[in-house]
Amino acid sequence: MKSQDFFLALEDLEKEKRIKKEIFIEALETALVIAYKKHTGDAKAVEVKLDPEKYTIDIIAYLEVVEEVEDSDTQISLEDARLIDKRYKLGDKVAEKVTAKDFGRIAAQTAKQVIMQKLREVESELAYGELSQKEGELITCVVRRIDGKNVYVEINKLEALLMPQDQAPSDRFNVGDRIKVYVKKIKAGPRGPQITVSRTVAGFVKRLFEIEVPEIAAGLVTIKSIVREAGYRTKMAVYCEDGNIDPVGACVGNRGMRVNAIVSELGGEKIDIIPWHSDALEFIARALSPAKVAMVEVNDDDHSARVVVDDKMLSLAIGKDGQNARLAARLTGWKIDVKSYSNYMKSQYADMGATPTEEVAEVAPEAETEEMGELD
Repeated sequence: MKSQDFFLALEDLEKEKRIKKEIFIEALETALVIAYKKHTGDAKAVEVKLDPEKYTIDIIAYLEVVEEVEDSDTQISLEDARLIDKRYKLGDKVAEKVTAKDFGRIAAQTAKQVIMQKLREVESELAYGELSQKEGELITCVVRRIDGKNVYVEINKLEALLMPQDQAPSDRFNVGDRIKVYVKKIKAGPRGPQITVSRTVAGFVKRLFEIEVPEIAAGLVTIKSIVREAGYRTKMAVYCEDGNIDPVGACVGNRGMRVNAIVSELGGEKIDIIPWHSDALEFIARALSPAKVAMVEVNDDDHSARVVVDDKMLSLAIGKDGQNARLAARLTGWKIDVKSYSNYMKSQYADMGATPTEEVAEVAPEAETEEMGELD
């Protein structure tokens, strides 16, 4: 068979989709063999060869040269083979072109199906290849469908899943919305790449700051650690070696423009930006911001710290449901015990057998503290 239009169409497809026509030809040759056998009901060993130079599609049947023929569909006697070519010997393969009545129509249908399938596969592979480098990055995508509490978004023509636990309490989505997501995990699956995205991980906020704050993007200001309870509060410790640059001020921006843009994206979530310090006492005190700390004592043996605050600052230091102290513990990596100044003094002078009745928040850092190395 000869079809110049078919091969010219493959060339156009190669230019448009940037997919080599050889990929389609290889898939087509395999598919056309199967289609031929189904069409003819023939058990012959056949091969379909596509020649883009001559614009031809040839069907080649192979018969094995044997002493005694047991299967005429796959074998030929040595005597008959030598009538074709005297050089044939036992075990050789005799090749001959065959034609199948009406196979042209079947071939065209098969070619269309194979090309469309291969096109989807290759485009998916290319998109996956590009996206695989984006794990841990922030991407703007489009909401394509909502199934119950699951939200499906499109990234590079691939579908990604935003599960309920990866949605902030203030998040509300509609089909067609353009939203920012953090690419949490990409893995190969039987039906293509499986992509999960999130808007609740601390890395989501970190990437927002990298976009909004040029000093962070340039590496002048470093995010040392960041922790988050999505929808409520984020704590972030920042540092700059250059004494002329205020790392907290850089993140806040002129009149709070930079941090306010991020707070708006997070639906009003509070953000505490804390200057990181190498001294544990100082860092722990800063981590309990916005509360002012009077004193910090640390125990290196069990990596715990006792923090004393003014009585009026106790509820602020602990936070609603212990949230502020809990995040401070995760940010610093220290177990933190917060006490009011009056109760701390009582405990110092009380008899050994006395039982103080102060309000205490004892918080241990959780395993999911996200350090810079874990986010990158």
